[in-house]
Order: sequence, then C-alpha cells, then structure tokens
Amino acid sequence: MVVDHGRALLVRRATEPALGEWTIPGGLLEVGETLTEGVEREIREETGLTVRTVELIEALERIFSDSGEVSGAAGSDRVRPRYHYIILDYLCERISGEPTPNAEISDLAFVREDELESYHLTPVALRVLRKAFAMARGRPGA
Repeated sequence: MVVDHGRALLVRRATEPALGEWTIPGGLLEVGETLTEGVEREIREETGLTVRTVELIEALERIFSDSGEVSGAAGSDRVRPRYHYIILDYLCERISGEPTPNAEISDLAFVREDELESYHLTPVALRVLRKAFAMARGRPGA
C-alpha cells in the first residue's frame, strides 16, 4: 500500500478475481523471495513505481468461490473455494517512478482519504486503507 503526499495508490483489476474492482496493489510471492522483496516487486510490476516497504499494516485472508467471496470456515460443505489468499498489507513509501498500469491493471489512481468512498472498495480494503493513512500521518516528516 503506497501512501505518497497524503494520497494512497489504488488499482482497478483487469483480471479475476476482483475483475473491475478498485483495490490495493499486490500479488503473489515468488519462490525464495522475502515478503518485502515481493511487495516491492509486485508494486513495481503492476504500477511502474519503485517503493520501500516501511511496516506491516495488517494480515488477513480472503476466500473466493466461483460465485464470489466466501465468509466462514474453509472446507465447509456449503461452498468449494476457488482462490484462498493470505494477504499481508504493508505501508510503502514511493521512491521513484511514474505510475503506469500493467496488463493486470486497467486503471490506477492516487486518492485522498476523503475520496475513498467513491471507489466502492470492499469494507476490508477501506479498513486497511484507513489504517495506512493513520500510520503514514504518524511517520516522521508526514
């Protein structure tokens, strides 16, 4: 999660899951990659920005079936999961680069905290973004 000059970077997904939704940039780790290396690489690949990982905001999981996000226990007889993500959202600071979406992203935007509601984010994404803004305000030089 990149917060730069009081604005957070959001991306609109061009692929499943979450096709067409605005969200926080991120992706999968590669074998042998540290968490911070993965965060920095994914943001660079998706947006063209070079960032430095600052600190963990929150750890969470999201489980999706073919019909959408699943709540409740995994392995339930109700729904067979298709995707199961363990997500570690980190606060990052922008080092360099100009934002440019890759093939996984159809659009991107730097957004002020008071603009978040207009992007129809999930409740979880809103919670993480609000934590990130609070953490960024508390950093030296903010």
